[in-house]
Amino acid sequence: MNATTPTLLTKPESPLKEPVFRRIWTASLLSNFGQLILGVGAAWEMTRLTNSPSMVALVQTALMLPLMLASVPAGALADMYDRRKVAMAGLVFSVLMACIFTGLNLAGLAGPWVILAFCSLIGVGVAVYAPAWQASINEQVEPVQIPAAIALGTISYNVARSFGPAIGGLVVTVAGASVAFGMNAAFYIPLLLAFFFWKRRQIPARLPPETMGRAIVSGARFSLHSRTNRTALFRAFLFGWAGATAGALAPLIAKDLLNGDAALFGILLGASGVGAVCGAMLVGTMRTALGAEIAIRWMMVIGGVALMAVGVSTNVVLTCIGLFVAGAANIAVIAMFNVAVQISSPRWVTARALSLFSSALTGGIALGAWFWGVMAHDFGLQSAIVASGIALLLLPIIGVWLPLTEAEADSLAPVEIDRPMAVALPITMRSGPVVIEVDYAIAPENARAFYEAVRAMRRLRLRNGAFGWSIERDVGDDTLWTERYSCPTWGDYLRTRDRFTEGDLEAHKNARQYLKEGHDIVVRRRLERPYGSVRASADTPDPRAPDSPFFTP
Repeated sequence: MNATTPTLLTKPESPLKEPVFRRIWTASLLSNFGQLILGVGAAWEMTRLTNSPSMVALVQTALMLPLMLASVPAGALADMYDRRKVAMAGLVFSVLMACIFTGLNLAGLAGPWVILAFCSLIGVGVAVYAPAWQASINEQVEPVQIPAAIALGTISYNVARSFGPAIGGLVVTVAGASVAFGMNAAFYIPLLLAFFFWKRRQIPARLPPETMGRAIVSGARFSLHSRTNRTALFRAFLFGWAGATAGALAPLIAKDLLNGDAALFGILLGASGVGAVCGAMLVGTMRTALGAEIAIRWMMVIGGVALMAVGVSTNVVLTCIGLFVAGAANIAVIAMFNVAVQISSPRWVTARALSLFSSALTGGIALGAWFWGVMAHDFGLQSAIVASGIALLLLPIIGVWLPLTEAEADSLAPVEIDRPMAVALPITMRSGPVVIEVDYAIAPENARAFYEAVRAMRRLRLRNGAFGWSIERDVGDDTLWTERYSCPTWGDYLRTRDRFTEGDLEAHKNARQYLKEGHDIVVRRRLERPYGSVRASADTPDPRAPDSPFFTP
């Protein structure tokens, strides 16, 4: 089944029929309102405290930087532990930081650097919550509804973005920034309660969780060796960098180009948000009609032209139209990258893959906000926005070099390896390194076909956690081939077996079809440094001997 097929099998609103998804989605809509009201309040408060364009642009950086830095360990936590509890922990932290920030602002202690610091701290909580929420979507809806559910998640943010900035601008104008910051804290609470009352069915893991460092490395190696994820992360980073001006410099567009106030700033962001909702609603149609890659290229071109129009405009209506189109193009590209990553990642690494995608995208936005803010300071606001639009126009060239491809959804179904292992040593999960060798008996006339088939397994081995993969042919026996790789510990090797999918199994079957008739593969598993598996000296008691005090029958 092609990866784009699910968009044809379900209506965009179908996931809302699932009670758990509906409650969490509705509450997330409210929390998104709070997050956007925070952004408007912080950005406008910064314009009151300083005249520096780069400081104003840094508000966007402060909100996005935690998503780049904290989302990767957060994704590892979400894959290692109960995703519901991880999401709740992130939300509790955001509520606490938002309350402290509100108190400091009411006391008159929130200067420019305090604003940036607390925007980042609140963002840390959101960064912890986001991967756990996105990765748990497939537990709340049927598999066929996952693309539609992802699109709804995008729509949730952009519905809030359509009206939240305008509401935020109105709140700041009428009641002040402190009220906006307080609303941000209050709007996280319904989402926290929605997760609290979700009776999630925890599937017991067959193996103990990895350490944090090892989990991060495993997630990064999967994305590095997954062609779809690697391409999506790189291009999302560039896209975030190129298009960051629409959000980062919006306060200055309202203030300097259009001579407006906080309310106009909110209206501009609202126009962009309405466009984003429309763009998100069309994602499924565009992916079906054009394919993800062609649709992404067109949206980049359209978004670039729209940004250039915003850069030269001094008319409110024209600027709103430009931001509407740019918002639609922007969210369509992001949603298609997001869908590609999610449907190309197996369950064991979904949260980490999504967190790395989020980190790449928001890292690009954070860097772009700083870069275009400096450019606006040195060369003028209009020049920076036009240059940003030109950068977007050039990005489709990257698509020609690195096109986005999507994995077949069925190939990611987990499978259990039933091949038994002979274990005679008293090893533990931490024993290692472990070297695995697999012998194949291949007729010489099938050598070339087998070589191509077994090389296709390299990427699968490496993305599942193996290191140092190689394929060797015996110089004294032209039928003997040996596949070799290693794992840091015995526990890591067991995890590579636990991560097998239908796609992995199919690749193995493809290689084994060239075995000589009557032969099967021969697997050897060896401790590379086996000193821990032998007695220190001849006088040291053997713990396996019946007369040993350490013997366990």
